[in-house]
Amino acid sequence: MCGVFGIFNHPEAANLAYLGLHSLQHRGQESAGVVSNDRGTLHAVRQMGHVADVFNEHRLAQLTGRLAVGHVRYTTAGGSLPKNIQPLTVEYRHGSVAIAHNGNLVNAEELRDELEHEGSIFHTNADTEVVLQLMARSNERDWVDNLFAALGRLRGAFSIVMTSGERLVAARDPHGFRPLILGRIKGEYPHPHYGKNAWVVASETCAFDLINAERVRDIEPGEILVIDGEGLRSSRLKPEPKRFCVFEHVYFARPDSVLDEVAVYDARVEMGRALAREQGTEADVVIPVPDSGVVAALGYAKEAGLPFEMGLIRNHYVGRTFIEPKDSIRHFGVRLKLNAVPQLLRGKRVVVVDDSIVRGTTSRKIVKMIRQAGAAEVHVRISSPPVSNPCHYGIDTPTRAELIASSYSVEETARFIEADSLGYLSPAGLLSAVGESGDDNYCSACFTGRYPVPLRATSRRQLRLIEV
Repeated sequence: MCGVFGIFNHPEAANLAYLGLHSLQHRGQESAGVVSNDRGTLHAVRQMGHVADVFNEHRLAQLTGRLAVGHVRYTTAGGSLPKNIQPLTVEYRHGSVAIAHNGNLVNAEELRDELEHEGSIFHTNADTEVVLQLMARSNERDWVDNLFAALGRLRGAFSIVMTSGERLVAARDPHGFRPLILGRIKGEYPHPHYGKNAWVVASETCAFDLINAERVRDIEPGEILVIDGEGLRSSRLKPEPKRFCVFEHVYFARPDSVLDEVAVYDARVEMGRALAREQGTEADVVIPVPDSGVVAALGYAKEAGLPFEMGLIRNHYVGRTFIEPKDSIRHFGVRLKLNAVPQLLRGKRVVVVDDSIVRGTTSRKIVKMIRQAGAAEVHVRISSPPVSNPCHYGIDTPTRAELIASSYSVEETARFIEADSLGYLSPAGLLSAVGESGDDNYCSACFTGRYPVPLRATSRRQLRLIEV
């Protein structure tokens, strides 16, 4: 999972891209980069680390121009290496190009083998570079036609922002797996070549709020949007059934974002309410696993008529367990990240709400922590169905065999995590919370095993990055 940001026609384009990436930091914490475009000349600052560590006033001053694209990275393909930091940049016969990509291409390995056989030399092992190589080999005369031809060969998830020449381009895969939103900065920024409007594109609407931008609309599935001095124009890839990732609403997105017309905060409250209706139990207090379980826990407490307390306190200077790439840090990180508040838990029957269980080892440690704080009972409630299948569209999960729900029943999982009871939200309850009566518009393959894009054997190779 990654975060992408693009901006067109603003005198402080790089500064606003930097601020946008701050708001998207939750989507990737391994590396950050911004590439600015000054009348066709690209300037780049890219480095491993958090946004605040990568950029300073001096570095931002080097990023001149009224266009910029930015990226925060969480590895799903290619490895956590400096050479894979995005936005990637290349020079080819149609000029300089910078690209930032959120998603995962399930046929990247197949395309890479084909391109290397034809003589292509790759500089990274990120799947994103396949797009640039396909563009370079396209025989179309126009730059946008090159991009259209390249994207038409991709399978899987991609939400992309690019800049080349004096244009900004946003593109989304035909299934719309990952979010991508168009916004406009309030006010006018007249320029003789670019017009008066400043346009922005980002993975989430929370990136707009900090820079005083307003949401215009979602980039549609299969849409290629070109923004330049002539305005905005769209073309469409071959249509496919929409399959937006429902796990964006469960976990990844910030609660203050609106994705595909659904307010994430409201959806999570309703997940909690539905969870209380489906999996209610006798209890004295409801607590969340912060931060991703907070809003669902609020909904649970409201529906159940129980007190809500912050019985676990999070150290915000430690990264999210699901994101951090190192196993050695992650196992120690549960204690480093969370601490129980004994006076809120002692002698009480506690419902603890979390968004998901992947391997179960983190949940087991949290339950032990709550018991050590004096809780009489610990009832774990999860605001999503059991994660029993790996994701191949941009969230790096363990292999199926490593997912606890793939081989353990709910009762067996409860015994493993040492909870008095365990309850999950049903698939129907989850879809109802996001405003759907069925799963026609959502990808829920991690819960159901039904993959919208068929996977070949090479596509099933999974990086083992999530140790939860």
